Amino acid sequence: MSLVASINDLEQWIRGEFTVLNTELEEIYFGAKAIILDGRADVDALTRRLVRDGGSLISEVTEHRELPPDAGARYELLGMVGFYLGACRRHEVEPDQAQFAPLAQALAASLEVAPRFSSAHQHIHNRAVAGVFYRFTTLDSERIFLTYNGLAVMAYRRAAHALLSIPTLGVSNPLATYHFADAVAALRDVVHYHQLLADELDRDRFFYNIRPYFKSYRVGAREFRGANAGDFAAVNAIDVLLGLCSPHDSFYQWVLADKYPYLAPEDQIALRALVTTESLLDLLVRELEAGPVNPPLRENAELFLSACKQHGAATVFHHQKLVIPYLQEPAANVSEERQSDMTASGPPLADVIETLAQLRDLRAARQRPGLVTAGAKLDRVRVLLGRSADG
Repeated sequence: MSLVASINDLEQWIRGEFTVLNTELEEIYFGAKAIILDGRADVDALTRRLVRDGGSLISEVTEHRELPPDAGARYELLGMVGFYLGACRRHEVEPDQAQFAPLAQALAASLEVAPRFSSAHQHIHNRAVAGVFYRFTTLDSERIFLTYNGLAVMAYRRAAHALLSIPTLGVSNPLATYHFADAVAALRDVVHYHQLLADELDRDRFFYNIRPYFKSYRVGAREFRGANAGDFAAVNAIDVLLGLCSPHDSFYQWVLADKYPYLAPEDQIALRALVTTESLLDLLVRELEAGPVNPPLRENAELFLSACKQHGAATVFHHQKLVIPYLQEPAANVSEERQSDMTASGPPLADVIETLAQLRDLRAARQRPGLVTAGAKLDRVRVLLGRSADG
């Protein structure tokens, strides 16, 4: 059998039986309101099939000892292997490292990414067939989660593209007004999609049946953290271009370094470029201080402030209406022995929530002890426009 035929067999299984097995298991867990169930014959039978069938198909690909020549095909294959491993980790069964680790590590080395599936395999590189994209289950809640989360990512990417188009035009250029307005509209869309997600996603279904697929898992001798919904570069490009976060700040540098291996290859390029990116906030302050404040500069500065407001609103909404009610609150009711297994990133849940809170306050320019935000510079822009500092 050729490499292409072996990959096609794996793809058909991931798109078919794989989702059926996971869905059957999730319905059993949900019926018992349990994250995992041990010692049940029906659960054991389903997980054995999952491990056996997926492992056999991946082993067939591994035995070819070659990779697809196209980088996109290699990244998609890494995602398929990663979906299988993510499901094994979710159901707490141990696959045979010899069947998958050489393939996952070779794919990762060729692409310079972590050897696991990432959120990019779900919202940027997720090829649909007959309208159906790669999923773990056929549950409607997973479809809702991936669709609205993915649409929010698309909106962030649109906003980042708009803002990245401005520096070569200059912040006082009337042509830049188009890009500023587009960024504001795209960031409003982010809030809109987050609102739809919060309205339609069942909290219990997310906590019991979706979240567990995003845990860390081992490839070879190393544990790799779980996929994170924020693992894409556009949101960081927006942070830096708006001047709300600095790639030279130690906390934000840690955020960027942590996510880098989990980004799609093209997003890694975008993230590296941020180190030498001058913020639009600095460019605006410089032109406003030099004067005169002509109509295009004034309009663009006002749109810039609107973009900052929308970016802050999006991150505050996400934290308050998605992170806290869908993760922090239900985790409080989980048994003590499960508390250490609540996050994709590995650290304790309280540490993860605090990191997200710091990012929220940077993006919203909220003042808090020990955190330097862009609040003072934004106030400076307002004063230069003849507005009150809190206007």
